[in-house]
Amino acid sequence: MRHKKRIKVLIVDDSIMSREILSRGISSDPSIEVVATATDPFDARDKILKYKPDVMTCDVEMPKMNGIEFIRRLLPQYPLPTIVVSTVSQAVFDAMKVGAVDFVSKPDMRIAKNVEKFINELIEKIITAADAKILQPENAVIGHGSQTKEVDVKKVIAIGASTGGTEAIYHLLKSFPEKMPGIVIVQHIPPVFSRMFAERLNNTIALSVKEAQSGDYITEGKVFIAPGDQHMRIKKVAGRYKIECFKDEKVNGHCPSVDILFKSVAKEAGSLGIGIILTGMGYDGAQGLLAMRRKGARTIGQDAPSSVVYGMPKVAFDIGAVEKQMSLLKMPQYIYSLID
Repeated sequence: MRHKKRIKVLIVDDSIMSREILSRGISSDPSIEVVATATDPFDARDKILKYKPDVMTCDVEMPKMNGIEFIRRLLPQYPLPTIVVSTVSQAVFDAMKVGAVDFVSKPDMRIAKNVEKFINELIEKIITAADAKILQPENAVIGHGSQTKEVDVKKVIAIGASTGGTEAIYHLLKSFPEKMPGIVIVQHIPPVFSRMFAERLNNTIALSVKEAQSGDYITEGKVFIAPGDQHMRIKKVAGRYKIECFKDEKVNGHCPSVDILFKSVAKEAGSLGIGIILTGMGYDGAQGLLAMRRKGARTIGQDAPSSVVYGMPKVAFDIGAVEKQMSLLKMPQYIYSLID
């Protein structure tokens, strides 16, 4: 997607070298205009008022105030789509929690190949962010007494998400009790961050979460996150679902791909599958969700108002893959009604 009007970007980074590389790199795209750069959050606040940017990129480690605190204070007053530029750390998930729409990992700036890949990724994320919504976190809760419900452990829940997905997944999973059918998730996320994301979820929700590995079996109360650089599919072996992770070409521009997972769930689980497509740009997952629905699985899509980017759920809805469309807030209770 390319915008008719150039996207005005503010770069916030205390490193003069980083500001220069980012500014020169993303300006190479004709749809982007870097209107200003800022050295710290206070400088950034003044530049936001002066230049009214459409998107902001923000470093995490900065003097005077760190990027996360800045975003937390800024967004309630100025709902500006923000992409966090950070070294590999859990801080990116803290930034998502306070309202950033996406993140990109800062490479070793001395290696030209790394920088080129980083800039291309950042350009794509800026273009997506220009259409993103800043959402207040929703609190979804399962009704009292539901912990004792008997669940059909033969069922498998498959979830796919992209931009805005880390927080959407967290808000969905945190409302589930320990007794749930196994859950498999593809979130478009870089390698290393997928493991960090799994660890973070594991420490904050009732379910057990891990980054998936080939040979893992899907079992009750377990959640498996696809590795950031491998596709994930399931295979039925002796009445159980076994996970296979593998490296291959990108599908729909992504590895891992939601379509790869959903199509395997359609084939192996049939009507025992529950497919959920959440916020994200593009069309990954739509065909796979349609395959699931055609095999008798229950399929759910996130609605536009609750999506940071209503792209993937919209495409899935438009082709008839989504049986039920709803807000993130209503989703947990509905999913819970399907698992006995």
